[in-house]
Amino acid sequence: MFHPRRTLRALLLPLAAGLALTALPATSAHAASTLTNGGFETGGAGAATPSGWSEYGDTGASFTESGGHGGSHRLSHWSSSAYKVETYQYLSGLTNGNYKLTAWVRSGGGQKSAYLALKNCGGAEQRTDLPVSASGWIRIVVPVKVTNNQCTISVNSDANAGNWINVDDLTFTSGTSGTSIKGADISSLAKSEARGGVYRDSSGTAGDALAVLKSNGMNYARLKVWVDPADGYNNKARVLATAKRVKAQGMKLLVDFHYSDFWADPGRQDKPAAWAGHSYGQLKTDVYHHTYDVLSALKAQGTTADMVQVGNEINGGMLWNEGSTSNWTQLAGLLNSGYDAVKAVSSSTTVALHLAEGGDLEGTRWWFDSARSNGVKFDAIGLSFYGYWHGTLADFQTTLDDAASRYGKPVFVAETAYPFRLDSEDAHENIIDTGDELVSGYPASVAGQTRWMNDMMSIVEAVPNGRGLGIFYWEATWTAVGGNGWDPTDAASGNGWENQALFGYDDRALSSMSWFRHR
Repeated sequence: MFHPRRTLRALLLPLAAGLALTALPATSAHAASTLTNGGFETGGAGAATPSGWSEYGDTGASFTESGGHGGSHRLSHWSSSAYKVETYQYLSGLTNGNYKLTAWVRSGGGQKSAYLALKNCGGAEQRTDLPVSASGWIRIVVPVKVTNNQCTISVNSDANAGNWINVDDLTFTSGTSGTSIKGADISSLAKSEARGGVYRDSSGTAGDALAVLKSNGMNYARLKVWVDPADGYNNKARVLATAKRVKAQGMKLLVDFHYSDFWADPGRQDKPAAWAGHSYGQLKTDVYHHTYDVLSALKAQGTTADMVQVGNEINGGMLWNEGSTSNWTQLAGLLNSGYDAVKAVSSSTTVALHLAEGGDLEGTRWWFDSARSNGVKFDAIGLSFYGYWHGTLADFQTTLDDAASRYGKPVFVAETAYPFRLDSEDAHENIIDTGDELVSGYPASVAGQTRWMNDMMSIVEAVPNGRGLGIFYWEATWTAVGGNGWDPTDAASGNGWENQALFGYDDRALSSMSWFRHR
């Protein structure tokens, strides 16, 4: 990799980068009201200082080279020794208002920090970290409100020897971005509390888990519904009780219908025992009545559902075998029966369809193309994406963006998670418990969990046309509590997921909850 010699230019600048950018006269920072050379094509490969840009710090670590995202060249930060460098461009003469920086990035990870920033724009600096993606390019955005007719666009690295980033195709345009859903599934909570589970804030004070989550920025709760589960939890009565608590915290509510007495996912979609032997026609009625019954009871107690999933991870359909994807006509009928029941209770409730394997572009297209051609009604698309199972972050962005544009619907992450440690708190082996199962660049630590969630949110925020709604974490409150294992038919079953909760083994809120504060 090319790395030009360091120049003396940095020595002429004030000691702090922030001072440099505020103190420099506009002319010496190539001032303009539009971004210059955002694709790093001017000057070609090997430009020590890209045309239109300025550098500060270890300037030899900032250069252009071949291998662009759109064109032939890109900006890279790299050095064989530890380095701190900023590549920046100062814009002046801007009309005040909302702006958005968009960029395509890659990173090998390992830096103390690597981010894009908009600063000196009149308000607080806005940053977006570069997700760790060594192969696929990822689009990220940074929004800002300009109030002083100027703004500085900044690419920053504080890196160890050999760390690298690539940045390309920057645009700075009018617009905004953000996400509305900072959610978590808390379906385990009621049973956990009944079995002695305790939840504490970060200082160790015991309290209501929902209050702790809300105080950290959570604004949306997801609750699953089973028809007649063996342990009596996650049924209509329990959902009604927890929904009251959710709404009392000022949070919104997503109700996730599994149409089963047990876990429903791509590997199993078992009919509830009460519906066994029912004909397809009866199953359509069952879906309608069950959906209407739960949602109308929620509405009657003043806790109307804001969003509903008709089915959970229904890649292969639901209510097998009648509702399998091997019979799309019947599956469509069942899904539309659920949709109609939701709208009969509340026309403003959003109906989402939820698939797993959020990095599978072709599979997601096949499913939703089939749904569309069979007349399935829906308002939003939810995808599960677990990075240790479902492909790369670049795969995920490609699938999420495609779903939003191809079907013209808002999209969200219905489930994701990341471990904050690998060892188990109970006797049950964790589902993710070895280093080789992790995503490269994301350690099993509180910092790694935090980074995963923030980078996921950055990808959702970057979905074009404001169609990225946000994320539901799975499962925030499922800590290791005796009797609250994975199997509702077996009180002795353990929990393989407590290392991916948002409360630690000391029951305290993890600092990784800070991801709820993402834009």
